Amino acid sequence: MEQVTDKAYLDMDLLRFTTAGSVDDGKSTLIGRLLYDSKSIFEDQLEAIEETSKNRGAEKVDLALLTDGLKAEREQGITIDVAYRYFATPKRKFIIADTPGHIQYTRNMVTGASTANLAIILVDARHGVIEQTMRHSFIANLLGIKHVVVCINKMDLVDWSEEQFEKIKADYKEFSSKLDIPDIRFIPISALLGDNVVDRSENMTWYDGPTLMYTLENVQIASDRNFVDARFPVQYVIRPQTDDEYRDFRGFAGMVEGGVFKPGDDIVVLPSGFSSKIKSIETMDGPVEEAFPPMSVTITLEDEIDISRGDMIAKPNNQPNSTQDIDLMVTWMSNKPLQPRGKYIVRHTSQEAQAIAKEVVYKMDINTLHKKEDDLNVGLNDVARVRLRTSKPIFTDAYKKNRATGAVILIDPFSNETVAAGMVL
Repeated sequence: MEQVTDKAYLDMDLLRFTTAGSVDDGKSTLIGRLLYDSKSIFEDQLEAIEETSKNRGAEKVDLALLTDGLKAEREQGITIDVAYRYFATPKRKFIIADTPGHIQYTRNMVTGASTANLAIILVDARHGVIEQTMRHSFIANLLGIKHVVVCINKMDLVDWSEEQFEKIKADYKEFSSKLDIPDIRFIPISALLGDNVVDRSENMTWYDGPTLMYTLENVQIASDRNFVDARFPVQYVIRPQTDDEYRDFRGFAGMVEGGVFKPGDDIVVLPSGFSSKIKSIETMDGPVEEAFPPMSVTITLEDEIDISRGDMIAKPNNQPNSTQDIDLMVTWMSNKPLQPRGKYIVRHTSQEAQAIAKEVVYKMDINTLHKKEDDLNVGLNDVARVRLRTSKPIFTDAYKKNRATGAVILIDPFSNETVAAGMVL
């Protein structure tokens, strides 16, 4: 396996993607095949899974063992937790989130998909589009994933049938027309045998599209970020406690979550409303002439303004919504159900606020996409629209507009447990 230096790895283009599918659709096998055929596993790893496969009486190397790392996963042959894997090709580096297919692990899928640029939805060629396919696609849509690759797997078990592939493709297109996913692609594969994963299939000459690896290496994600609405949540105020030339330095560190900032730009600081101009933008490698997502930088201003962690720097003519009443689509992640009028902590970008759950508007049946207004009890793995009232203004954008400033986390103030992930509507 070709090794990549840390610096080279950081300089390469990064694609985060998640896999989702029903139980036994072959998610872990697919990722194992990607790693194996792209020569992204070490020899000792290969020897270990070969030995384990042999001990279990398998005829072939069980590539799923590369990702199903928990003992319970190996014993049951299913994915339970989110397994992250990192690998690189000469064109791109990748972070994979292998997520569970079981409905009781919906919260794990949300965790793995929340930062993904692309989702691979696996469909068993024998069974076609089923309820879990629709549920995973809905969650991908809910989380703002703009690129979905529908891998119709186990084509070897349907005699490499083009007719079956086209039927599943048509069924999925009919269902997904209700969703807001701009880029959907279809690839017929056999994860077990490797057809159309990294190498082209000799069994499906009727398919003239790209392989999965080619798609992952070449999908364009740069335009997915919001480069229009300037958003800079302040994470830390830098004041060197030294007697040297930097003793008067005052900078505001954080990650650019939207738009472009340049020295000389007019800015406004929220919630104070004070305005100033950007004096400089500093990085570990020195000053830069512009900063954009997802750069981590330190901004200095021309004026002395009282700014602290949780404040947001924006442009005067383009500010986020400032509100104490927030409508969220939440995925509930706690065994303890949502409490009407219950008190929670809202964590948004770099700030926190207390909040009360004012109202549950409806729950979603994520298998059918129907709204349920007669059952408003929100428990583990439920998806629901909820209204909150916060103790102070929160500066938000709609999640579809900006995944960073449109995302919130709800925390139980008594146990400090994360109970829900929310998307601002």
